[in-house]
Amino acid sequence: MAVVSEDVICPGGMPGYLAKPAGDGPFPSVILMHERYGLVRHTKDLAIRCAADGFVTLAPNFFFKHPDQKALNAGKVRYDLTDPESVVYLKAALAALARVPAADTLKLAVAGYCQTGRHPLVFAAEIKIAAAVVWYGAAAKREWEVTPSQPRPLDEIVAKADCPVFGAFGSDDHIISIDDVRRFRDTLERNRRSYEIHLYAGAPHGWLNDTMPGRYRQAQADAAWAAQQRFLGEIFAGHWKKDTVHWRFDGEFGSHYDFSKNVRQE
Repeated sequence: MAVVSEDVICPGGMPGYLAKPAGDGPFPSVILMHERYGLVRHTKDLAIRCAADGFVTLAPNFFFKHPDQKALNAGKVRYDLTDPESVVYLKAALAALARVPAADTLKLAVAGYCQTGRHPLVFAAEIKIAAAVVWYGAAAKREWEVTPSQPRPLDEIVAKADCPVFGAFGSDDHIISIDDVRRFRDTLERNRRSYEIHLYAGAPHGWLNDTMPGRYRQAQADAAWAAQQRFLGEIFAGHWKKDTVHWRFDGEFGSHYDFSKNVRQE
């Protein structure tokens, strides 16, 4: 599907990258939250890819207030986005999408990656959305802590996030263990939240990012992207009924799995 794209400014001054299918629509909408590196080429590529699949996609720069964007993009510094701040920015992104005639904001998914993985859930606990998408985030031990940046327990957030959840994780992740993934899954089940979660053998942290050859895993990335898009297609088509709880878990990992031996890949 042909795609058109442009740089936009969301209410409040947050820059963003908008990619949409060519045509009048309306098309379902996706807000893409970037990794710790800010709005880099990888996230823009994902936006284009998502638009080519038929979704109006907005990728804002949630870390736009960091004073050194170059260092941020290189991974030399961090911007510690708080949960309340993420809601403010996601509301601004939603307002920006509402100004796009081709965007159907009643069919909205929010996707987070790594550092931002928890924030689609945080947003879904406050604003009704169609789906929350989590890529290798929201499950590490630190995500369950209550801190000034994370003032609400994750269990409480999951309980209030009344939308289906898609999760993609890798068995070789050095931050998120298989036990962490199971805890995340169990929390969804305890709260009777619909989900589809995939655990891919041999995939380290950040394995969707094809700009980082050391961590990119093409087979797993292609499989997970296809699973995500199938999931979103089902959600937007109304196949996941509101009065039914759907649980899908598919996981593979090595028989000699040892989380302590997982290491960071670049």
